[in-house]
Amino acid sequence: MTRVSTPRGVRLALLFLPTVIVCTAVAVTASIAFAVQERSIRAVTADRVSDVASSLAELAQVRDALGRAHEDRHVATRDLQPLATVVERAAGVDYVVISDEEQIRITHPTPAERGERLSTDNSTVLAGEPFLGTETGTIGQTLRAKVPVRDASGEVIGALSVGILESRIDEDYARAFGELVPWVIGALLAGTLASSAIAALWERRFRRLDEAARDAAELRRTAAALREQSHEFHTRLHVIHGLVAHGDTGTALSYIDGIAPVTTGQEEESLPDQPLLRATVDVLRAELGAHGARLETELRVESEVDEEVTLVLANLCRNAGEAGATVVRCALTEHDGRYFGEVADNGTGVAAEEAERVFTRGVSSKRDASGFGRGMGLELVRRTVASRGGTVELGRADLGGARFRFEMRVIR
Repeated sequence: MTRVSTPRGVRLALLFLPTVIVCTAVAVTASIAFAVQERSIRAVTADRVSDVASSLAELAQVRDALGRAHEDRHVATRDLQPLATVVERAAGVDYVVISDEEQIRITHPTPAERGERLSTDNSTVLAGEPFLGTETGTIGQTLRAKVPVRDASGEVIGALSVGILESRIDEDYARAFGELVPWVIGALLAGTLASSAIAALWERRFRRLDEAARDAAELRRTAAALREQSHEFHTRLHVIHGLVAHGDTGTALSYIDGIAPVTTGQEEESLPDQPLLRATVDVLRAELGAHGARLETELRVESEVDEEVTLVLANLCRNAGEAGATVVRCALTEHDGRYFGEVADNGTGVAAEEAERVFTRGVSSKRDASGFGRGMGLELVRRTVASRGGTVELGRADLGGARFRFEMRVIR
């Protein structure tokens, strides 16, 4: 009986031991693969936020605006928020926050947070030390890079923080995990089936291990591809840096639109020689969309629209969106050397008793959530239009809300 049972025990050992070995090998390989994938994703993400933060901190536009922030933070926000929004889209980050030396936010993806004090301590960054790590801020837990912003003399005048939500990193890891799991399960099943065969199938078992090795090689190729993408992004960011630093803002936005296209209407597509107007409409479309409003445009101009005209359009459109409109119509035409514009909405309109003084500084029908005062946008519109020999008037729109019409001189 002993002689009979011993060979049987040996056979059972030969049958199950390879199964144990295969299961252990696959489990270890999968654990290593998942760990490497997670580290690779986190490392690439950390490189991305660090590169964006460092490159933006070197821009002369950022330095100049921060240097003047102590005089008027609203002006600094007006100058820097469009740049921060464009970079957030192009770089695929969740926020770009620029703060001054008093730790007051100049830019933030949430308008209500602009002008507020930072929720995390930036004292070490203001002392000149960069930071890379995970912190919890107003939008949640993020992997963020913080760098000091220095003026021409090297003195720290503010800080720049760029972050990506940890939840997004987890989603990237979950997708990578989902792509690897079928391979791991396949390898495990194949190894188990192979190990349960007779001794003649040992070679087949080794082929299963070779398959696991190929999976590891695929993981290395994936990590290499991620590094190449990071390098490509770094190169593109340097191109954008060079264009913006040399004042080629229109070309920079066209270049960014080629990388990450922004949805535009047919009117914008028919204006190939209006980079500033196109960019302004793109931003307004996104901002109004965030308020739940739709922007409709009718743009018929021949001369290149300058910054003052886009400032008037932007303020009137934003005013409509913030007042609760769901449809905003923006029209701009040119005739006999003058621009004629109209912004109408389907909101509640402006009360008759406020119509005469709505263009006065400090007068607004909207609640002031920022704490810095409202009623400056329409006053700025009035002054800008008047400086170009024009007028602006308020009326009732066919849509039911307010209608602002203006005219101003074309500058060639």
